[in-house]
Amino acid sequence: MLYLDVILNVPVNQAFTYSYVPPESAKTENKPEAGKRAEVRFGNRNMTGFITGVHETLPPSCSVDASKIRPVKRIVDAEPLLTEELFAIARWMADYYLCTLGETVSAMLPSGRRETNAGGFSFDSEIPFAQAHELSQEQRDAVDGILTHNTSRAQFHYLYGPTGSGKTEVFLQAAERTLALGKGVIYLVPEIGLTTQVIQAVVRRFGNTAAVLHSGLTPSQKLSEWRRIMHREARVVIGARSAVFAPVPDLGLLIIDEEHDGSYKSGTTPRYHARQVAMFRCSRLGIPLVMGSATPSVESWHLIQTHGLAGHTLTRRLAGGTMPLISCVDLTKCEMSGCCLSDQLTGEIRTTLAAKKQVILFLNRRGFTHFFRCASCGYEMTCKNCSVPMTYHKNENRLRCHYCGWSAVPPESCPKCGSLDIGYSGFGTEYIEAETAAKFPNARIIRVDTDALTKKGELEEKLDSFRRGDYDIMLGTQMVAKGLNFPNLQLVGVVLADTGLHLPDFRAAERTFALITQVAGRAGRFFPDGRVIVQTYSPTREPIAYACAGNVNGFYEYELKQRELLGFPPFSRLVRLVFRSADNNAASGTAEAAAGLLRNARGKIKNAGDVEIMGPAECPVAKISQNYRWQILLRGPDIKPLQEMARTLLFGYSHPQSVYIECDVDPVSLL
Repeated sequence: MLYLDVILNVPVNQAFTYSYVPPESAKTENKPEAGKRAEVRFGNRNMTGFITGVHETLPPSCSVDASKIRPVKRIVDAEPLLTEELFAIARWMADYYLCTLGETVSAMLPSGRRETNAGGFSFDSEIPFAQAHELSQEQRDAVDGILTHNTSRAQFHYLYGPTGSGKTEVFLQAAERTLALGKGVIYLVPEIGLTTQVIQAVVRRFGNTAAVLHSGLTPSQKLSEWRRIMHREARVVIGARSAVFAPVPDLGLLIIDEEHDGSYKSGTTPRYHARQVAMFRCSRLGIPLVMGSATPSVESWHLIQTHGLAGHTLTRRLAGGTMPLISCVDLTKCEMSGCCLSDQLTGEIRTTLAAKKQVILFLNRRGFTHFFRCASCGYEMTCKNCSVPMTYHKNENRLRCHYCGWSAVPPESCPKCGSLDIGYSGFGTEYIEAETAAKFPNARIIRVDTDALTKKGELEEKLDSFRRGDYDIMLGTQMVAKGLNFPNLQLVGVVLADTGLHLPDFRAAERTFALITQVAGRAGRFFPDGRVIVQTYSPTREPIAYACAGNVNGFYEYELKQRELLGFPPFSRLVRLVFRSADNNAASGTAEAAAGLLRNARGKIKNAGDVEIMGPAECPVAKISQNYRWQILLRGPDIKPLQEMARTLLFGYSHPQSVYIECDVDPVSLL
């Protein structure tokens, strides 16, 4: 008999001991080894866990009598999925992000039961093979700088350049040179659906040696790709956040494209950031990590300035275009009369269509109108499950919550006072579509947002048809803001630049600046007369003013001064604790008790004297999916005391079962 240490996807910080008796037909049975999965009985349910140790005698750490130890039901895998390198990453993540090893490993690895054909990629795999482009001197210098190993210099690199300046080609040629040395490459992109052009470029360049890990794959298909990577059949792995865990043997380079993008941060346990995991993995292996963006995160910009990252800069567009002319329209001075397109933007659209060029209209808000309001009593209709306004969708004639999905038929009178003087305020992409169709009846219009995409592959189809010139005007949310190349696009209109600016989050200015800069970067990539019109009620607010002026340095200088003044990252570290429960009193009471426990713990933890305990307070979005939410922020100059204090709370505090505590180390959102 053998005894196995098995970790499970449960919030309990320990391994569990199971017994294993080899069956008589041992030839057909997978042997137990560390890194393989085992199916076990846990409580009254069947679960799949990972073996972390194999013992011939009962391990001393097991506190249960041998007679009470359950046998494993079966060993799932013929070979280990969890390599020693990945297990080291999992241990670091569990420690850093304050979660259990079982939760971490389960988030890292595919859950498929059997291998099946991955079916190629989510687009045509018949893509023709593409040769490398001739590099400019700036690009050559960047590739050389990234790959020249100098122990006295940072292994972390940042490729900064405006949209269209050739960052992707630098990444591809750095990857080619790494492959030529017999090393593997991981190439991370934001959401896969929004970056198909980058993925196609990788597949064109590397053919069958590329593996694409995307959300369209089933767990079994992901398992097949995982095996293909482990067996060196695929040497370049491209994918979203979780591809940072790909089991690439002899990894030689890790690339993070659009580094600033919020989707690199996980919203569920473990709440890891792919950038931090990549830094840990590259440091451990002694290999280069290269990140890139036209709008770096404020933390990365600060690291470039303080030489924590080796910066490489590209300064010009390579496809014949120039940076577009950006004009700002002050909506407080315009007579809009219920319209969402100003006279200036309408005129520019008309001129662009007459020149047989294309237009993108951008608004980061779905739906027809933003919220229902009574003019008599001021009642605003919010979701019954969440403390957010309902959004009216005209096409389906329903009010819908964009947090939990609950919908309702629009009331014919005010639910509070019965008044018939009701209406809808604000506007979304559906509203813009209706107005644009009315003003430009001959234009071919296409809308791209999550409401307009109903079937698999539809996003790629719509983007390709716009690229081919089948449509004149594309309306969209942030889906159209990044990573896309449209040769005939001349005009970009940002319908309302203020949508995210007034959120109670210290990153609101950074996100607003990045979004305007990124969407503006779609225009004029192939010819010199691209134009951008930014409509706003806040033209003098710094994120909008600097974005419209194209003053990148000015914005980061301003934002870093604000962060330093207010004590926010990169000048401090944060840990966010969210207490959620269907019972508001339980959530607030647990948060209050936790704050007291944290204050007591502060005096017992080394270097915790500088830690500030902020709260408890209601979260800015106080209720989501029928759960009330309260939060505590821990802030200090060093992350370790914050983690130790939070660890004391998470693993040493018995709180009501009706309350769930979320822990977010280095949060990117405080909503």
